[in-house]
Order: sequence, then C-alpha cells, then structure tokens
Amino acid sequence: METRYLKSLLAVVDSGSIADAARVEHLTAAAIGQRVQALERELGFALLLRSGHTARPTQACIALLPRVRRLVREAALLKSDSHADGLSGTLRIGAISTALTGMLPAALRMLTRAAPQGRPVIVPGTSRALFQLLQAGDLDAAIVVDPPFVLPKTLRAVTLRREPLVLLAPPTARGRPATLLRTLPYIRYDPDAWGGRYASNWLADGQIEPAVLCDLDALEAIAMLVADGMGVGLVPRWSGIERFAGDCRMLPIVGAAYERSIVLLTNADPDLPVMLTLLERALAQPTECTQA
Repeated sequence: METRYLKSLLAVVDSGSIADAARVEHLTAAAIGQRVQALERELGFALLLRSGHTARPTQACIALLPRVRRLVREAALLKSDSHADGLSGTLRIGAISTALTGMLPAALRMLTRAAPQGRPVIVPGTSRALFQLLQAGDLDAAIVVDPPFVLPKTLRAVTLRREPLVLLAPPTARGRPATLLRTLPYIRYDPDAWGGRYASNWLADGQIEPAVLCDLDALEAIAMLVADGMGVGLVPRWSGIERFAGDCRMLPIVGAAYERSIVLLTNADPDLPVMLTLLERALAQPTECTQA
C-alpha cells in the first residue's frame, strides 16, 4: 500500500474536498481522486462520501484514520532514522501567538543552526487547540499556557517562563489598577482561554467588576486597542509585549498566583528526541524583555 496515497487521503479528510487536497499536495484533483480510488479497490470498501464539491470520510474510513496517520508519520520518520545523530526530520511545533512573536524566533535560529538537516514546521493556534493536536499525534511539541488540569502520563511538560500579570492603560490614564478598572472600559482577556483565568482570578479576589467592552483571546490585539485609547486590559507580560503596547502605561500586578506559566508540551516517548532536546534548550535561553 502506497503511503503517498494514504497521505493524499488524509489531505482530503482534513481539507474537506478533493480540490483543496490537490492544492495542498501540489497535484491535480484527478490524481488525488485516482489515489483514493486505488485505496478503495485495495481495501474493498468506500473511503469517501462525495457531495458536490465536498468529500467527507465514511464511517469505515473514520475507523482507519488513527492508524493511517501513524503509518504516514512512521514513513516520514524513516529518512530521519538513517541519520545517527538524530538531527534530521520534520519537527512539528505548535505555538500560541505570543510565543510566535516572542520566544520562538530566536529559538528557531538556534535550532536550525544546530540541526541544518531538520525542518521545523510551525502550527499557530490556541493552547486548547494545540493540546488537542498534540494528543492526536499531529504535533511533536506545543508551546502553550500551562493546562488547568493534570496532564496524562503520555505527555511531558517543561516550564519555559512565568509571566507576571500587568494592567495596560492608555498613556494619559492615572490611578491604581483597581481604580482604572472600575472607571474605564475593560478589554477582557477571554476568561474561557487557558491564560485568561489569571486575570479573572485577580478580579474575583479583589471583588472588582469592570465594564467589559469585549472579550479577546489575542493579547497583541488587546495591547493595540489599549494603545488606541479604547480602555484597559489585564494581560501577562509576555516576551515582546513592548512591540504591541506602544505608549501604554504598564502597571504591575503583585502576586505569583496571577502569573501565567508557559510550558513546552511533548510526548513522553517522542519520535525525534534529539531534535526536541535541542528545541527545549533553545527555548530555555533568556529573551530580551524591556522593563517598565
């Protein structure tokens, strides 16, 4: 069975159409269709349900998908296994937005210098979404907010940095954080996001009920809205915040309980252990962070 054909099947399942899969695979739609048909002949049952321009997996196909993904992944790892130093192969790294613009660029420079035969693939997303991708085997590592639950034993977490909570306020605003939150519109870090719980906890502990202007799970956007005078925001002081906060006033919030912890999540038994060790070391290097 051709693993290339299995890869094309996954492209159809993940994209929802043969045409989109063809673009991903850099093939014609006819070629993708022929690959799927060849798999169906070999297996003896239908894999896709076609309706107009869309295609979705049959129940029989859904049952096969976990093993198909493993087969495709194992085939991709064959080339890296031939290198005795373990410094080759595709390393799939998920990262939240503040890691993408903060700590990850410098780490990638170090990683690619140390492992020029390796190929990092960066997948952006929220902490919750990246955690699910890691569990599903679609990522090798994820840089996320520390999950608000006990990790399964199949995963490993390494703390990369702790980010204290700060109040961002327009440059002309004056007063203590609690006063500003009670008097100005509040651009809220989405409380349903893993990182949003720290700001919510501080407000609850201080019995502060600000007037919420909007909810966002995008810290860069919160900082820019505050800089434009739209209100105030409670955010962790991530690496690189200064690039987005502009002329905002940045007032510290005291208390270790309100610090956001950023972790590197990996499988306890990873496919590319040497590459992951290099990534962990690179991420552990301090990044510049301007003091308020």
